[in-house]
Amino acid sequence: MIPTDKVKKIVERYDLLEKELSTGGKFDPKLFAKKSKEYSNLKDIINIAKEYLNFEKNKKDLNNLINDKSNDKEMVLLAQKELEAAESKKIIHEKNLKIFLLPKDKDDEKNSIVEIRAGTGGLEATLFVADLFRMYEKVCSKKRWNIEIISISKSEAGGFKEVIFSVKGQNIYSYLKYESGVHRVQRVPTTETQGRVHTSAATVAILPEAEEVDIKINESELRVDVFRSSGPGGQSVNTTDSAVRITHIPSGIVVTQQDEKSQHKNKAKALKILRARLYEAEKLKKDRERSSERKNQIGTGDRSERIRTYNFPQGRVTDHRINFTLHKLTEFLNGEIHEEMNENLRLKDQDLKLKALN
Repeated sequence: MIPTDKVKKIVERYDLLEKELSTGGKFDPKLFAKKSKEYSNLKDIINIAKEYLNFEKNKKDLNNLINDKSNDKEMVLLAQKELEAAESKKIIHEKNLKIFLLPKDKDDEKNSIVEIRAGTGGLEATLFVADLFRMYEKVCSKKRWNIEIISISKSEAGGFKEVIFSVKGQNIYSYLKYESGVHRVQRVPTTETQGRVHTSAATVAILPEAEEVDIKINESELRVDVFRSSGPGGQSVNTTDSAVRITHIPSGIVVTQQDEKSQHKNKAKALKILRARLYEAEKLKKDRERSSERKNQIGTGDRSERIRTYNFPQGRVTDHRINFTLHKLTEFLNGEIHEEMNENLRLKDQDLKLKALN
């Protein structure tokens, strides 16, 4: 049972925002955008909130009809059916309201930095990294999100040892955060002559993109080294010292960037990655302090957790966190049904959080 005053506050807040926005009051653009977004979010739940508040009154009225001896059987039967329908609807409304009232992850609206790295499996793992990168490219394209490559390290097999890219759009982190962890592939490599299935892995890290206001980086805590960019085999790519290595001395985090020809651009990209990694480290630290809450979440960001297996011989992809399998591996890698997996993860995450509240 949700306390009535909490639901009343939703209605009161909605009415206040509606009045403020309709009167054309003078807000600065940022505040206006913030209030408009809040109003839009409340609009999705307001009718449910109002119906929930009216339930007790309607229940009382219907019970009066049912218990009134002067009413005929048909009217009593109709009132009983209406009461049953109202009680069923109340259960659904209560769940939706509980989901709405769950504490929001303040990072859900942020853009993200995605890091994909080859794990066990040698060259086959680098080919899998390329497969995952193409999958995320297709998912982002379908959702009209913008991708910007930050750095790519190619392998001899035509795959990638590592890919780092940023994704910009609406509510990026809320969707992509469920991708963090170890992704495993089972298939016959092109180099395998005996037809044996090999298992390889790649690690995916989803970092909420941190702004300067989120993480303050003191220049005095950084060691910046510059050197010449190098390509495969160690050959020099540029004749100038354009590559940048930044070491954050307190944490020991090191970021190297050499994809751009400009030292200034490489430093800016490296700082962007460093800021995101420091922000993630702080976020994980807070999550560990709330360890009981962390157990009731799926999108925890734990990179060591084996989350998903892509089995090519069986044409399936399985998410081990929710024991959910799709027998449409090709469509999944093409980004066509990725949302189905994500929706199941999101719903399971909500259920776990709701159980933790009870």
